[in-house]
Amino acid sequence: MTSLTCFKAYDVRGRLGSELNVDIAYRIGRAFAEVMRARTVVVGRDCRETSEELATAITEGLRDGGTDVTDIGLCGTEEIYFATDHLDADGGLMVTASHNPIDYNGVKMVAQGARPISFESGLGQIKETAEKAQFVEIERRGVLAKTDTRATYATHVLRMLDISVLKPLKILANAGNGVAGPALDEIAAGLAKAGAPIEFVRLNHTPDGTFPNGIPNPLLEKNRPMTAEAVIETGADIGIAWDGDFDRCFFFDETGAFIDGEYLVGLLGASFLGKSAGSKIVHDPRVVLNTRAVVEKAGGEAVMSKTGHAFVKSTMREADAIYGGEMSAHHYFRDFMYCDSGMVPWLMVIEHMSRTGDSLSSLVADMKKSFPSSGEINFRHSNPGDAAKAVEDVFISQAELVDRLDGLSLEFPNWRFNLRQSNTEPLLRLNVETVGDPALLAQRVEEITALIEGTST
Repeated sequence: MTSLTCFKAYDVRGRLGSELNVDIAYRIGRAFAEVMRARTVVVGRDCRETSEELATAITEGLRDGGTDVTDIGLCGTEEIYFATDHLDADGGLMVTASHNPIDYNGVKMVAQGARPISFESGLGQIKETAEKAQFVEIERRGVLAKTDTRATYATHVLRMLDISVLKPLKILANAGNGVAGPALDEIAAGLAKAGAPIEFVRLNHTPDGTFPNGIPNPLLEKNRPMTAEAVIETGADIGIAWDGDFDRCFFFDETGAFIDGEYLVGLLGASFLGKSAGSKIVHDPRVVLNTRAVVEKAGGEAVMSKTGHAFVKSTMREADAIYGGEMSAHHYFRDFMYCDSGMVPWLMVIEHMSRTGDSLSSLVADMKKSFPSSGEINFRHSNPGDAAKAVEDVFISQAELVDRLDGLSLEFPNWRFNLRQSNTEPLLRLNVETVGDPALLAQRVEEITALIEGTST
């Protein structure tokens, strides 16, 4: 039995050829059919050059396992979420490598109702079954149908928006040559039909699996200037950029400045609480001070979740939260099957801008001033456990609050930090934030950095 290293905690990701190929994709499809006992499954793919052949192999595996397959073709991951729920399928599989390097691909899987599948709730068994490749005999081979759910998806997304309040806005939209372009076009057409005074300037709009402008991942600082400069050149009111499968979206204000994810969580939380007072807002534990303050001021309840989409979705369902957000630009919505979306956030932001009459820069200015943060700092370390212990030993006795929900979070009267080990790499991830004190922020980052680097061999 060959171990399949492409299986991770929540999905499949691997280097093409050695870790993920057509044979492995077939086995994944066959194993999914068997483990999930799926009668019907939705399959889609991004625009990478290998995605179509991998999606075909998965489809053949599903069909050989007795599962009927509905192929929705080129799409974003959230379109698989939507189609799985809308078509009442038993599961959905999306072939995508999102923001991973060009020589990678992967598979994201959901169960009925677009519920996430973790390693404990089925993914581990799918891995084991695919590795053994000793599949049960079936009486009937599944059938293949093709359908287009994009128009229905766009209608559903637009129903979450109050189009009547929208003011004239120019949006610079950078699809990064991923699959965001066609979905954006459908949503833009719906806005235009409803009379919304929204103008779009499209950049790198056509899906192209060679990614001539680089792998789309605006979380990396080196990838931001193209969008920022285009915002300034076109005089746009807001800039939006997506990753490859557009389950994350990133924001730039009218000056071209990048808006860090934690401030978007606060902004969207406030927007939802303005329409649904007293609701619960879920956030991750990495950067929390601004979100807590904004949610409390707006009369809501902030609920902390462990980092990661499966945890956030589970916490949202348990709390019946209206919205959840992570600083990594994943945003989750109760009215979108508790799933993350890269299209709903910018619609909610332009609605909020229209209601308030404020620019995006002014909406986040006070948040950034009141709660400056370091952004996530990654340290490659030979023994991240030792480094984390060194930091803990120095600071824990001074902390007012100690939390170990996800790594180590220590809170002090006017600052806070979260230190987490990566699940997949020898990395430590550090986030530091303060209450209105940039100088203290710089000091604490320097101190913790010195402790971490001082333990490196």
